Amino acid sequence: MGAAPRCPPWALLALAAAMALPGPLLPAPALQPQPQPHPEPLLLPHGPGHGDAALEHGDDSRSAALELSRALRFYGTAVRSLHVSVATNGIIAVNEPSNEEKYLGQFPVSFGAIAPFMADLDTTDGHGNVYYREDSSSEVLKLASDYIKRGFPETTFEPSSVVIVTWKLVAPYQGPGEDPTLEEKRNTFQAVLASSDSSSYAIFLYPEDSLQFYSTYSKNDDGKIPAMVGFSQASTNYYFWEKPGSYNIIANDEDSIRNLHKSSNAGKKGVWVFEIGSSSDSIVPAKISNVLESVESSEQDQEMTSKPFMSDYGSTEIRQQYVTSSMDNFPTAKAPPRQFPAQQFPPQEPQVIDVEEFDETGIVFRYHTDVQQTCANNRHQCSVHAICKDYPNGFCCSCIAGYKGNGRQCVAEGSPQRVNGKVKGRIFVGNNPVPVTFENTDLHSYVVMNQGRAYTAISTIPETLGYSLLPLASIGGIIGWMFAVEQQGYKNGFSVTGGEFTRQTEVTFLGNNEKLVIKQKFSGIDEHGHLTISTEMEGRIPEIPSGASVHIEPYTELYHTSSSVITSSSTREYTVTEPERDGVASTYTGAYQWRQTISFDECIHDESLHATSATQQLSVDSVFVLYNRDEQILRYAMSNSIGPISDGSADINRNPCYTGTHNCDTNAICRPGTGNRFFCECSIGFRGDGNVCYDVDECSEQPAVCGSNAVCNNQPGTYRCECVDGYQFAADGQTCVAVEYAVNHCQTGTHGCDIPQRAQCVYTGGSAYICTCLPGFSGDGRACEDTDECQQGRCHPDAFCYNTPGSFSCQCKAGYRGDGFQCVLGGVEKTRCQHEQEVALASGGAFFQREMRVAQFVPQCDEHGNYLPTQCHSNTGYCWCVDRDGNEIDGTRSGPGVQPPCLSTAAPPVAIGPSVRPDTIPLPPGTHLLFAQSGKIEHVPLEGNNMKKNGAKALLHIPDKVIIGVAYDCMDKMVYWTDISGPSISRASLHGGEPTTIIKTDLGSPEGIAVDHLGRNIFWTDSQLDRIEVARLDGRQRRILFDTGLVNPRAIVVDPVRGNLYWTDWNREAPKIETSYMDGTNRKILVKDDLGLPNGLTFDPYSSMLCWVDAVTKSMLFLYTCFGFFVGLFLLFFNILHLFSFRTQLLLSE
Repeated sequence: MGAAPRCPPWALLALAAAMALPGPLLPAPALQPQPQPHPEPLLLPHGPGHGDAALEHGDDSRSAALELSRALRFYGTAVRSLHVSVATNGIIAVNEPSNEEKYLGQFPVSFGAIAPFMADLDTTDGHGNVYYREDSSSEVLKLASDYIKRGFPETTFEPSSVVIVTWKLVAPYQGPGEDPTLEEKRNTFQAVLASSDSSSYAIFLYPEDSLQFYSTYSKNDDGKIPAMVGFSQASTNYYFWEKPGSYNIIANDEDSIRNLHKSSNAGKKGVWVFEIGSSSDSIVPAKISNVLESVESSEQDQEMTSKPFMSDYGSTEIRQQYVTSSMDNFPTAKAPPRQFPAQQFPPQEPQVIDVEEFDETGIVFRYHTDVQQTCANNRHQCSVHAICKDYPNGFCCSCIAGYKGNGRQCVAEGSPQRVNGKVKGRIFVGNNPVPVTFENTDLHSYVVMNQGRAYTAISTIPETLGYSLLPLASIGGIIGWMFAVEQQGYKNGFSVTGGEFTRQTEVTFLGNNEKLVIKQKFSGIDEHGHLTISTEMEGRIPEIPSGASVHIEPYTELYHTSSSVITSSSTREYTVTEPERDGVASTYTGAYQWRQTISFDECIHDESLHATSATQQLSVDSVFVLYNRDEQILRYAMSNSIGPISDGSADINRNPCYTGTHNCDTNAICRPGTGNRFFCECSIGFRGDGNVCYDVDECSEQPAVCGSNAVCNNQPGTYRCECVDGYQFAADGQTCVAVEYAVNHCQTGTHGCDIPQRAQCVYTGGSAYICTCLPGFSGDGRACEDTDECQQGRCHPDAFCYNTPGSFSCQCKAGYRGDGFQCVLGGVEKTRCQHEQEVALASGGAFFQREMRVAQFVPQCDEHGNYLPTQCHSNTGYCWCVDRDGNEIDGTRSGPGVQPPCLSTAAPPVAIGPSVRPDTIPLPPGTHLLFAQSGKIEHVPLEGNNMKKNGAKALLHIPDKVIIGVAYDCMDKMVYWTDISGPSISRASLHGGEPTTIIKTDLGSPEGIAVDHLGRNIFWTDSQLDRIEVARLDGRQRRILFDTGLVNPRAIVVDPVRGNLYWTDWNREAPKIETSYMDGTNRKILVKDDLGLPNGLTFDPYSSMLCWVDAVTKSMLFLYTCFGFFVGLFLLFFNILHLFSFRTQLLLSE
């Protein structure tokens, strides 16, 4: 392959500056919307008009799984459904995602995801939309294909289906008191996933200026977290541990994210293309390194210097000092396997590598982090049968004596091994146009290690395919290579890879040029001590007739090793003997070319590991292949040894240990001596002379080997400890501890968080949870206090600030008008008469109001702003009568100097009760007052501080009932009431429908009732049974709070935000007002002096004032101090001789 053309240094530097470094940004005015151009020219068509589904608005919305018509290939795995969920947060999840608190700010994610912009995004209250659909229209397929071919010009890929997900004008999540400059910023971007039968691509599109913020605030008090762009493979869960998947990070800091719309890996600004799944199990970026379209130089670009573009390589940071639009060194991180439960080890800090590497373009990659990779913090990555050794730049694992492997995975030397796995395929046989497909087929293999002989069986292979697969003995031959007999100084596959690798094989049959692709993935040792393998086969093979037999001669194959990659190729022949026909069995010879690549992770720090020859020869003999048509089982068997390149004549190769012709027990190790001499040694876990070995029963010899609460199960060569029922292994993997069954304390209410009116309990899995204070409160979540926003000067200087639980309100002072945040000087709004008078006077000029034209008429108004009943023209002397709207009454006009008798039509206002204080907070429009009167519940509209009595109407009329208490649930728009005639407690919807009785048993005389709209409970008093009770809103879970110390409980009210309950006791001997928490604790007397018969009771959350009426003193002075909307209640009951109760409820507008 020829060398790629190089850019001159000046061009490289200019392009690096244009891509990686931000120019100076002008500060945007606070709280001003940022202009965002229409992004449609770059984005694929989207929105409801194009058939998109829209994600529900919210902060962490989730959609149902999007079932795909064409499988998406991701990291080498076919995905049939996508969770375009938590898509609010800029990701497309491959599996059901966890709650956002668990993954935001973390990467990789365990559920697997494609992340064009992973951040805490929010579409609440219509702040943007998220659209998604699957599309196979020719127009959309053509657009996707054009983008892909920009990044991969040589590809023949043609998509048959695309998934389009568009985040349009989405907002960042904003907690209370956070950066106000983010409030109006919005982001728009799109992810396009294009798939064919064999591969898939991802396209990330970022229109110009479409990214206006690059990080969001954490809900976990972690400060600002930059957005993340990348790919994450789902974790694999094993019995004892979780193995993290591979991941690739494109951008994870503000500088690189800011440049997404300016840069590209496909030659067009804002376009990023990646191959995310094909024959490879990794992510491949586009590598178009030509100058971007429309790249413009500017003084800003020339001033840019050394700001680096950041990427991630696992836990290691990569700083690219100069960056082109090519991503030749695109990082891929594969997490190492773990042989223990993941939760037993605390998360490790990023590891230290301090290396400078130079690629052929001259780009410098500098790796560094904060913590050295040492055995101390990575011991768990080694096998329990291995030792860990530190090196200057890291650590390596190596198996102890008696064990074989690469240190991460170790097995007992000489002990038989078992391999289990699954096989699937889609294979055309001969000229048959219909493929034979199969999946989830079992593969089992048994290996006699000291002979290097591997027996492999694949079950449930149909006869139409089984005989034709007989020549492909190397399907199981890879297992033979793994456990081949090792000659001195040479290593088999397991010693090199530890049984963790991927194998890609291409078989080309000579003659008709049929091709078969075989992909195999070995995942190491599972919890049962068996190796695991997955196999996929796809292609076409020659047909071999049913009943035929196949013979394969012994062969040799060269394996070449170079930096974590092993390759081999060979041509193999096989002989087919067809079934006899007329006593004659014909034979013929076939051949195929075999090419394979094995990829694995190796430890680079131990130089002794590289002492093995780069080229080794695998010798395979005694090859046996068979297909059993009755059982539909395909069988392969072969003996394997690995050593130097040889023609087989050297004496060393004749040693029985290397040829497998020794007489050692199958559970023994053959130790070669000089010449043909050898001796046998039983493997670990066995005893004997080597010729005969018997298993050691560790459970009998060491009864306490597994400790308490565990049973020991003996197995060949080893033993297995299992915890008894009710116990499980602790973090050390050895001690059995009692199972702590997961309890969702947030759901059961057994958490330690503050009351739900002040704090939120967030379930985090298992029995764990976290407590967070609600907006407007501060604390650790277990104890939250109201934040007094009035101390922060949030209102206008000419406004009153009223702190409320979790919030606050502002009200302009008397003489000022506005919303409280902005107040301007100005009195009460002028009447019509005053306005006309002002206009007439102003027409004469600001300084010469008396020099009006002769015909000018100026209306006359009284002290209240009403028209005087008699109006006269000051110049002509004519007078006339007017109605209340200032209109002249016909026939009343008189001559000059004569005033007609006119009757006043504007009655002066009559003040009933005390006047309203100037700092009263007016009620919002649409507020009503609910009140009970015998068998009726009525509601009256309120306007300002007055009742519109002409708008009053009955909400409910039940003539045969006696309604005493009434309460309102503002969330469900439901009215609740008590009835002493039944007795019963009932409810009805404001929107109509029949009343429903929710409680009708075990009641005496239910009177006061209160609704906790946050906790969803009702409280009531019973003056006959002398008790206070609580129940859910539907009457369930009823219980008695108090049934002692009560004589005649009447009124009751709740303060849900603070979690308090208040009630009156009409005890003529000792009247009182009591309080407690809403759960019945902390009961105490609040007022007991100067009381007569306290009946009505209400609570003002704005001033934290408790107010009541007294039927004996007929006093309501306490009510006056409640300010605001409760003044209406004061006026309603003023001058009533017997103050019975506040049987009222304010019904605020929705």
